[in-house]
Amino acid sequence: MPQHSHPVVETPSGAVRGLRDRFDDLYRAIPYAAAPLGARRFAPPLPHSGWSGVRNATRPSPTAPQPARAFGRLDMSPYFGPGWVPGDEYLTVDIRTPAADGEKRPVMVFVHGGGFVTGSTRAALYDGRAFARDGVVLVTMNYRVGIPGFLDLPGAPANRGLLDVLAALRWVRDAISSFGGDPGNVTVFGQSAGATITGALLAVPQAGGLFRRAIIQSGSGTGAFTPEQAQRVTAAAANALGVQATAEQFAGIPDERFLGIMPELAGLDLRTATARDPLLGLSPFSLVLPVQPADALGDGPAAEVSVLIGGNTEEGNLYLVPQGKLETSTEADVLTLAAAAYAEPAAAVAARTAAHPDATPGELRSALLGEALFGAGTARMARAHSRMSGRRTHVYSFAQRSTALDGRLGATHTIELPYVFDLADEPWLHGDTGLLGPDPAPEDLAQAMHGAWIAFARDGDPGWAAYDPERPVVKVFGG
Repeated sequence: MPQHSHPVVETPSGAVRGLRDRFDDLYRAIPYAAAPLGARRFAPPLPHSGWSGVRNATRPSPTAPQPARAFGRLDMSPYFGPGWVPGDEYLTVDIRTPAADGEKRPVMVFVHGGGFVTGSTRAALYDGRAFARDGVVLVTMNYRVGIPGFLDLPGAPANRGLLDVLAALRWVRDAISSFGGDPGNVTVFGQSAGATITGALLAVPQAGGLFRRAIIQSGSGTGAFTPEQAQRVTAAAANALGVQATAEQFAGIPDERFLGIMPELAGLDLRTATARDPLLGLSPFSLVLPVQPADALGDGPAAEVSVLIGGNTEEGNLYLVPQGKLETSTEADVLTLAAAAYAEPAAAVAARTAAHPDATPGELRSALLGEALFGAGTARMARAHSRMSGRRTHVYSFAQRSTALDGRLGATHTIELPYVFDLADEPWLHGDTGLLGPDPAPEDLAQAMHGAWIAFARDGDPGWAAYDPERPVVKVFGG
């Protein structure tokens, strides 16, 4: 058994005591901002006032208020974590480091997914020991989600969850050297909603100088709501709560009531004269921006940031297979989805059918869903970034199929995460309802993918040629 000790590190807010074993040092639940209580839930994140003495950083953090989520027969608990674990100070980071010493190691900061409504540092998939093993300081963070994080309210700043991520990055800049990390060599990486947030950082002026590289896993450079769309969600929330749509009115409402009205926000029609719903009803929350991040890169640090970006080949399966909808989908379902997601629905269906003439309606529906939610926005971001940044864009595709749910889950959304975090052999990811299914993970795939992420964080080269829209190079993992 490894022997444990309790190293103490000084941070700008005070000293913290972590946990050391023979593998690495772990520090948990370190606040990067003040607790967002009451009216402060709808304010920008404030600096933490600090503490005296030594803070215990060996226990996991509370989590942002969030609803429980389930995906049919599929066990998504390693992804979502325990759900809402109440506590005041949940704007925190966890840190895995080889050692809190004077070394200047690459730093990777992970932004979790969860549809802008769920997720936390407590999710088992985000265990960072493989990163520390390979000489990287890994930081994971909590940020505000749902109504406190992303509801657009008069009297409150927009995108408060994004402001939290920026605050966490500023904390990393100021404190990570105490944990053996190099504040001048920071890579932000995110998945799903976290990837969309990471992409938005490229277009946000306040993000300048906070990171050198970004990895965007199954996000979308076109996933933001327009202000008009956001106003519809705000109106629906205010109506459900019986209050006026202002930050002042919302400030007095407990988080339990916010979670209680979530079902009333599901399925809102967010199509407008100028925009479709980029999330196709899967979440009532997203970033709220007048211009999509892929079209606003010139406003932020994108030109100076190297980007690794990609997605999975069967992203849409997650929203159909666990619920039994892949087999029951009809041609009418395909046409309904195409009409909601595409400017030219008939052409979209025809193109997919021509590419996959033997596809079932469910497979066509999944392909159209994956392209609309992730593929098109990822491609647009890759092209935009490569044009403005020179040889700083690298593109990947993840094609390894999970054998979960009778072999049907496939290379779906989230399935790359166990390979990125080098956890694919963990038993809790296997079995028919586990993310990776009953079959063992392919040998060397996690080593290859995790290794590429590490290499990119070290020097910006994941091991394959940069992307050029005229000669697109895409690295395929698995398949």
